Amino acid sequence: MGQFALSVVGRDRPGIVAEVSRVLFELGCNIEDSTCTILSGQFAMILVIAHPKFSSATEIDPFFDPVRTSMKLTVSLHALKDEEVSREKGFQGRPHIISVYGADRPGIVYSVARDLARLNVNVTDLNTQVVGAKDRPVYMMVLEVDIPESVDMKDLERDFDKIRKELSVTISVRPIESLEL
Repeated sequence: MGQFALSVVGRDRPGIVAEVSRVLFELGCNIEDSTCTILSGQFAMILVIAHPKFSSATEIDPFFDPVRTSMKLTVSLHALKDEEVSREKGFQGRPHIISVYGADRPGIVYSVARDLARLNVNVTDLNTQVVGAKDRPVYMMVLEVDIPESVDMKDLERDFDKIRKELSVTISVRPIESLEL
């Protein structure tokens, strides 16, 4: 069985999910994992799909040409090796939500991500958005992370204190219950 990563990006409009899933259904592909979102009017979707007979992305890719043309989408597909696909959660840690708010400025995502990476914290989801009035925009970032048991939360808070002062942002960290679909 071939497994593939499929990404779809383009201007948001109704029908993108229907058209992409129609092509996959007609080909006999199974959607094993997926996520999609809208970012500043751009639709983005990533799927892990499987097919019982196809083993090469070049066998599937041409079937997306009509969708690429009619919906003006960028569609890319590549084959996955068995070791690249896991049904198990690959990282074990304590799930937390980190919220960051402040004036919109370069470096917020990098500063937080850099310190999390240094502590081997895995970012499992990340959302950013500029909200508020045009004359007073507020940058908002929400991360879902897995914090390893070995991480001292006081060390993380000390790192975040430096970012708070340097970038004039507020950062909160709170544990969350692990949910599964």
